[in-house]
Amino acid sequence: MSNNIINKDIKQNLIEKVSKNKNLLVDLCSRLVQIPSESPKSDTREIAAEIAGFLEKIDDVEVSFHTMEEPITNLVARVKGNSPGKRLIFNGHIDTYPVGDESLWTESPFSGHEKNGRIYGRGVSDMKGGIASYLLTFMIMGEMRDSWSGELVLTLAGDEETMGVKGTKYLLDTVPHAAGDAMISGDVGTAKVLRFGEKGLMWIELEATGKASHGAHVHKGENAIDRLVEGIDRLNKELKSLKAHAPEEATNAIEASSEESERYSGEGETEVLQQVTVNFGLIEGGVSPNLIPEKASAQGDIRLPVGVEVEEVNRKIKEIVDSIEGLSYHIFRQYEPNWSDINHEIFAYTAENVKYITGEEPVNTVRVGASDARHYRISKDVPAVNCGLNAYNLGGPDEYIEVEELIDLAKIHTLSAFDYLSK
Repeated sequence: MSNNIINKDIKQNLIEKVSKNKNLLVDLCSRLVQIPSESPKSDTREIAAEIAGFLEKIDDVEVSFHTMEEPITNLVARVKGNSPGKRLIFNGHIDTYPVGDESLWTESPFSGHEKNGRIYGRGVSDMKGGIASYLLTFMIMGEMRDSWSGELVLTLAGDEETMGVKGTKYLLDTVPHAAGDAMISGDVGTAKVLRFGEKGLMWIELEATGKASHGAHVHKGENAIDRLVEGIDRLNKELKSLKAHAPEEATNAIEASSEESERYSGEGETEVLQQVTVNFGLIEGGVSPNLIPEKASAQGDIRLPVGVEVEEVNRKIKEIVDSIEGLSYHIFRQYEPNWSDINHEIFAYTAENVKYITGEEPVNTVRVGASDARHYRISKDVPAVNCGLNAYNLGGPDEYIEVEELIDLAKIHTLSAFDYLSK
């Protein structure tokens, strides 16, 4: 039996409302891209004000700004239906990756221009297109508030790209209606592959000490870089060998979605989702090729699959580091892998509407990278599903999205919100 509780006439009405406003949707997306909000420094004051200006034109919408640290501005908006009921959250972020070398871009990274059915600019896929979809959904839901109950809440964070706590986490800690009964994230990622969880994270710094000497007199010194390299090598090999004890339901979902998810996310994603991965991206040490270094350090990123806990990894790290003379470590950021019950109704509604709009059955799997959905799952135990846009040139020059995919996403978000909040 279908999980959808609204009839086809209502569905078609909602779809037509999105279609009639497609030019507005594209314009919203372009305007958001045209406002720089690179992280760092995550100055989101201007873009938050732009979004508020749109939302405040909707009848009976509450809009508020929340700041833990300037210039990071977060926004919360709320619209209520005809009677009390469930609360659905649309969560997203308004900061973006840095532009990088502007000379590599065909046009300005903040042009937001449309060409050949595409919209270009930094952050258009991650995730200003998703936010434009939210805004149109809010407008339509506001127009039809007599037909649904409960609340629709929008939480937009200015501190996501650096995985900080001054955005969504701050809102969840300080704004009661920032949490709800379910959450949809329009963060980057195809709607054909819905994400019900994501890997955990540990950021580690290794520090090695040795004994300085001349490079010709290796018998008189102790090379700190050698000790550091040994630690890096062993962490890579031994952490990857840790066995994940994931719930059978999560493992089955990851395996069943493999072919489809790897079409979008690359071959090998299924294996990576089920193992600990280690990447050291920063290393420092030494002063000259002919001197034995006394100090060296490195910083690394460790990702934990569902079924491996931070405590277990920490024990293994300590065991390895303690066995290497002159090596020490500290963890400066960490959180557990997290996932939602894929039997929750928000997954059924979202999946059904993806199929209704695209004609394709979506799959459910875990997300390799981080998103603010983790805060909802970990801090508030709110079921959260990721349903966003395909990424084209994500993080690189000439980032873009397909206009048709943006329109489809707005239809999916609108239908899913109406489904969830309708009696």
